[in-house]
Amino acid sequence: MQRLVDFSDPDEGGRWFVVNDGVMGGLSEGHFHAEEGIGIFSGQLSLDQGGGFASVRRVPTTYPLAGTQGVLLRMRGDGRTYQCRVRNDRAFDGIAYGAPFDTQSGKWLMVRLPWSAFAAVYHGREVPDAPPLDPAQLEQLGVLLSDRQAGAFRLELAEIQSF
Repeated sequence: MQRLVDFSDPDEGGRWFVVNDGVMGGLSEGHFHAEEGIGIFSGQLSLDQGGGFASVRRVPTTYPLAGTQGVLLRMRGDGRTYQCRVRNDRAFDGIAYGAPFDTQSGKWLMVRLPWSAFAAVYHGREVPDAPPLDPAQLEQLGVLLSDRQAGAFRLELAEIQSF
């Protein structure tokens, strides 16, 4: 296993940026910060004005993941279903690969997401003819909430690593 993100690094919180549905006129609010070795993604999901998603991404970097089987997350959630998102490029927009994961309110869980669980998506729709995800070319990773349930959310990330 290889650690992909180290939230104990005091600079890690500044390596993440939020992309909410405001890019298309929505009103959702997502925030991200790190404290005491935990990355915290929280906010309010709004379905108003055609909205319905909040996301956070780590700044692009090269992840040497050739030969790995997937991503392991140690996290504590709020009972909602999130999606781990990865990209094979550094583009802001374009095809991403997403794998959903469930949380249990207030409970720390380890979630294993094999590369085979990641589907190509573009603006919330699957892209069946997209090139396959290539872990050796992974450049971005993040988390998305788009469960169509308005209200507060909170996801705490303690570890993100490959397996």
